[in-house]
Amino acid sequence: MQVVLRAVHDSDVPVFYRQLNDPEALWMAAFTPEEPADRDVFEARWKRIRASADVVVRTVLADGDVIGHASVYGEPGEREVTYWVDRAYWGRGVATAALRALLAEVGERPLFARTSADNAGSLRVLHKCGFRTTARATGYAPARGEDVEELVLRLEP
Repeated sequence: MQVVLRAVHDSDVPVFYRQLNDPEALWMAAFTPEEPADRDVFEARWKRIRASADVVVRTVLADGDVIGHASVYGEPGEREVTYWVDRAYWGRGVATAALRALLAEVGERPLFARTSADNAGSLRVLHKCGFRTTARATGYAPARGEDVEELVLRLEP
């Protein structure tokens, strides 16, 4: 399977909306928007993301199909990576390939990442890409409606 990144097209955003509203994926991601099904809020958020010069955001393609997105955002020295891959592609190396491609494009370090402590798949992806756990925190996870343990990871220069 060929995994590539490209700039986000307008036609990708409805796919991202559908992916965000997969109940199992939402639960696993945990730290999601408060109201993921609010289409207006979703559209406004993506408009801000795409307009920001401080965000590097890419669409993830697998064999030409839109299957997610990956990005780097935040203040210099505290920038974080985030990614979302359609659940149909979990466990197939797609997220790892996408994150590696993003890290090759964005050379700044350190970079940080966060994941719920029980998200073994995301933790595996981050470790394969060189991130190491540096801290634990507890925070409210809107997708679960409760506090969840979160891991903070760091990718060194």
